Amino acid sequence: MTSLTAAPGVPGGACSPLGQRLRVLLSSERVVDDLRHYFGAGLPPGAIAFTGSRFEHLAGGGDRPEVADRVTAEDLVAVQTLSVTVPAPVALDLVEGRLGTQLSDLLQAIPRNIDLVDAETVVLDNGSPADHAWHLLCGQYKVNWVTAGKLLARKRPRLLPVYDKVVRCALGRPRPSFWLALHAALRENDRALHRQLLELREAAGLPQTVSALRVCDVAVWMGHRAEGHACPR
Repeated sequence: MTSLTAAPGVPGGACSPLGQRLRVLLSSERVVDDLRHYFGAGLPPGAIAFTGSRFEHLAGGGDRPEVADRVTAEDLVAVQTLSVTVPAPVALDLVEGRLGTQLSDLLQAIPRNIDLVDAETVVLDNGSPADHAWHLLCGQYKVNWVTAGKLLARKRPRLLPVYDKVVRCALGRPRPSFWLALHAALRENDRALHRQLLELREAAGLPQTVSALRVCDVAVWMGHRAEGHACPR
C-alpha cells in the first residue's frame, strides 16, 4: 500500500474502474453458491467449508470489545486460516512485546463499530492510525504486506478489507490505494455496491457477523480461482 491520499470523486451515476469491475464479478450467477461453499452454509453433513470461513469468527472475532485493541494468539491463528503466517519473533512481539504495545495504541484510534462505506476518508488517509499500523508492520518489522493487511482486517473486519495477491490479480492495483479506491466504489451511486454485497450475504444465508467486506473478498477470490488463475492465496 502506497500513498493513502483521497481518491478522486466520481461523477454521479458513473462508476470508477474498480466499481465497474466489482459489479461485474458480483453479478456472476455462481456468486451465491460460491459464498455458501466457502462458508459451509447449507452444505450437507460431512461437507467441508474453507478454513477461511473461520477467519472472522474464531474465538468470537478479533474485534470483540475485550480484545479489539490488542493482538491475541487467536488472531495469529485466524490469519493462518487465510494461508499466511506471522513470523514467530514478530508474533511473540505482538503478543508480549513492544510491537504489541505500539499496535495497541494505534488500534485504539481506529474505529471498531463502523463499516467502510460509512467511514470518513480521513480514517483511511495517509497518516491515519490505520495507515500507521500497516506501515509499522510492513516497514519497521518487515511483515509481508499481505499478512499485515490480513491481521488488520481481523482486528477491524468491517472497516479494513483483505487485499492479497488473488484480489490484486482480480482487481489490479487501484490508486491511490486499495482501501480508498474500495471506499469510493462502495459509496458510488447511492451505495449500490454496498447494498449488493448485503443482498448477496442474505441470499447465501450468511450471518450478519460476516462483514460486507468479507463477502466482497470471498466472492472475488472464489470467482477468480474458478476462472483458473494460479494466484496464491
